[in-house]
Amino acid sequence: MIRKLQRKFVLAAMLSLFIVLGLLIGLINILNYRTLVTEADETLSTLAEIGENGSGGFTFGGKTAQDPRGSGTGHGRRREFSGERPYQSRYFSVTLSASGKVISSDLKNVVTVDEQTAEEMAKAAAKSGRASGFSGDYRYLGTPQDDGTRWIFLNRERELSTFRTFLWTSVGISAAGFVMVFLLLLLLSARIVRPIAQSYEKQKQFITDAGHELKTPITIIRADTDVLEADLPDSEWIADIRTQTDRLSSLTNDLIYLSRMEEESAKPQMLDFPLSDVVSDAAQPFQAVAKAQSKTFAADVQPMLSLHGDEKSIRKLVSILLDNAMKYSPDGGTVALSLRKTGRQTLLSVTNTAENMEKGDQDRLFDRFYRADASRNSETGGFGLGLAIAKAVVESHKGKIRAVSDGQSLTVEATFPE
Repeated sequence: MIRKLQRKFVLAAMLSLFIVLGLLIGLINILNYRTLVTEADETLSTLAEIGENGSGGFTFGGKTAQDPRGSGTGHGRRREFSGERPYQSRYFSVTLSASGKVISSDLKNVVTVDEQTAEEMAKAAAKSGRASGFSGDYRYLGTPQDDGTRWIFLNRERELSTFRTFLWTSVGISAAGFVMVFLLLLLLSARIVRPIAQSYEKQKQFITDAGHELKTPITIIRADTDVLEADLPDSEWIADIRTQTDRLSSLTNDLIYLSRMEEESAKPQMLDFPLSDVVSDAAQPFQAVAKAQSKTFAADVQPMLSLHGDEKSIRKLVSILLDNAMKYSPDGGTVALSLRKTGRQTLLSVTNTAENMEKGDQDRLFDRFYRADASRNSETGGFGLGLAIAKAVVESHKGKIRAVSDGQSLTVEATFPE
């Protein structure tokens, strides 16, 4: 149990760290990418507004600004963008007609793209149906013209390379930090859960010690009851003493057994045994119990099934499940046992009719001393430990157990792996 708690703690901590790191890395890189795209689109918009006017200048939104490479008179202009932007960027443009025919192309500001490649990229952009996007390392923008559409492609190779480098660097650093935190948690988790482990061990030790200490007075009380019964054979008081002594003895034995089942150092020896035969043998005595209580009992056991585990514990498991079903099914009710192979697992289930079974209580049925309703009291002879013991037996075989109810019946299913 302590190891399971330790694993859950490490898993919860690492899952939380993974989510936080994922959100941070994702947010930072998304913002970085949006900045890259925004800057590229601003530059493309600037380039789309530029048109050669044939006098060494450029037209910006209908206004003329002198070429910074000219007489220098353009230094006094006021613009939201740098006048040097066109000369700091590598770009080209291709104008296509409405039918997709190349009208003109301008490649003077790029040297790595030939005319054929440029035309193919423009046609692919037009076919995509999007006004802007990426074509390899180029960000493109389509602007309507009188004679067609002008496609401008801006080289973003350097910016994309920087973005990818930052992305993989952030992922790598985060992964390294994730591994380091995982290793630290593995080293420190044992210390973190140590107080819980010590408290749990003390609790189990107390139950075991108290159980053994109770056995002696119970034995003495039982012996004295036998002596008194010889003198007063029909005394109802002596009969009550014997009944309550037997119940106390049964409770003590169950607590000791449950405590031992939860001790990893006291796990039973696991061997291969014929599961079908064991289940059938353990279920056979309950035919008479069902008949005496006017209940219907049916057992459907698939033959030739085997299990690697502890035969004695499995017999106890079957007895607990059937005893629980017999006790808490109404008069004239039905109890059904099933054992079958499902894929690579073996499923043992016990179903019994149940009156007024509230949905949502099933998970708590495996808690110690829990009773689902007022009818599950000491008059049935139980203590609320049976299903807790069943759970311990199943988990010691690396299986899973659960209870499901439709409001009218209760099914307890135990699944064992191969």
